[in-house]
Amino acid sequence: MSEDRWKQLTEWPLTAAAVVFLAVYTWTVLAQPDGPAAVIGEAVLWGTWLVFAVDYAVRWYLAKPRGQWFVRHLHEFAIVVLPMLRPLRLLRLLTMMNVLQRSVGGALRGRVIVYTAGATLLLIFVASLSMLETERNAVGATITTFPDALWWAATTVTTVGYGDYAPVTGTGRLIAAGLMIGGIALLGVVTATLASWIIQRVAKEDEASQAATRAQVAELTTQITAMRTELSERS
Repeated sequence: MSEDRWKQLTEWPLTAAAVVFLAVYTWTVLAQPDGPAAVIGEAVLWGTWLVFAVDYAVRWYLAKPRGQWFVRHLHEFAIVVLPMLRPLRLLRLLTMMNVLQRSVGGALRGRVIVYTAGATLLLIFVASLSMLETERNAVGATITTFPDALWWAATTVTTVGYGDYAPVTGTGRLIAAGLMIGGIALLGVVTATLASWIIQRVAKEDEASQAATRAQVAELTTQITAMRTELSERS
């Protein structure tokens, strides 16, 4: 089996695993379950993470040559390995973005816009959950509720940054830095897509104008030729 074939077979199962992960993670952060419910939630989170780890291992095994594939996918290796450390568990959420990126591939411009809008909303939501989980029990924290976290994420990703809410922990600041970088990257995608669309429209209009001009020139040339022929016959 080839790596491309494996991607085709696992695209929807991985998407489903990502959705399950997001749903359970949202529940654990907002509901803060304890006892058996907390154990079950943690088991589901680790189970979905294992699905992505197996996917990475299989794609590495199917890749030719494996060494070059590993170097080109170092970011995926980090996403799979680092979340094994509890302080970095939030990095498991990046697997969802990885699945979306796999599906967008060489998509058309319209699909890219839809993907970018969806990715922006997902980024804000995920960052809000991660920030709330990290900050709410910290000393001197200002982000202690989910609405506060959502407001902070929205102002941060748009680079407005009112400063009314700010992380006080090292992990929270790491999340904030990632959100700022992600927001700038997504804004760049939107800008580049819009610029590409404008250039394409201008090029089409220019091509249509040139075609009309060529047609008019050809018609005038035909008329001039006919007039010359007529004059020659009369003379």
